[in-house]
Amino acid sequence: MARLLVYFLTVNYHCAALIQRLLKSLPDSSNIAHRVAIVNNSPGDRQLEACAGPTVSILTSATNVGFGRACNLGLQWIFARDPQAIVWLVNPDTRLLPGTHLPAVAEFFERYASISILGTIVYTDSQQVWFAGGSFDAAKGAIAEANLISKDSEHPYVECDWVSGCSLLINLARFDRCPQFDPEFFLYYEDFDFCQRYRQQGHGIAITAQFGLSHAPSSITNRNRFNKLHHSTYSYAIALERYADPLARWGRMLRIGLVALALLPLQPATALGKLYGLGRYFRRSAPTTPQ
Repeated sequence: MARLLVYFLTVNYHCAALIQRLLKSLPDSSNIAHRVAIVNNSPGDRQLEACAGPTVSILTSATNVGFGRACNLGLQWIFARDPQAIVWLVNPDTRLLPGTHLPAVAEFFERYASISILGTIVYTDSQQVWFAGGSFDAAKGAIAEANLISKDSEHPYVECDWVSGCSLLINLARFDRCPQFDPEFFLYYEDFDFCQRYRQQGHGIAITAQFGLSHAPSSITNRNRFNKLHHSTYSYAIALERYADPLARWGRMLRIGLVALALLPLQPATALGKLYGLGRYFRRSAPTTPQ
């Protein structure tokens, strides 16, 4: 079997210490070549320079362009060097599970060649399942996490509607041109949109428990609750506009607004974040058209 190149891709936003921890969890490259691409969304973070090395490249953005656009920079850089590579997109606040065997990753895509986008099971640091597959009900507008697979599963993978960008593998060989996240999504739901768009184009989406990560949820985004909620609400509204039935979309956005108003006296940062996200959605000039 030919040696395949695995690129780990992650995005830095003032979290160099977390990325250093992530790098320490990666296996050596004695069995299969791998590289790491770090897109630096915080150019002033000088601590990140310590992460650079022979197999680690740092790509610096002029400003914070958001998660999706930063991933696009990394994907374009990788695709230009090896359009047959496997890209493993990982959050900076993650670590590979002990015993992760990179040749098994390459063998997986050799064996199941119809899968273009693969999510992995993700655990919290306390070994609780954090993500094991995503479902979507257009009639209800329900974008949900679903426990579709476990580490004891006899199935190598389970097809699903979407997988988390926390741990998402892309088989570039399945794409005629470089796959891209939609830049309309600054933060949140870009992984859902990515999977929905490429699923509609005939690409296979699946989740596996054969390899995975441990994750410290929201250790970065929880630093600013207003920003977290306003970005997530805006992105959620865009996702509903594109993929949910109209009645479900308007019902869910009405509910968000009412809940935010009820929370205003008790949790002002949460409430204002939601309301700002909804306001930003309704103020935008025209519906977006994904490519």
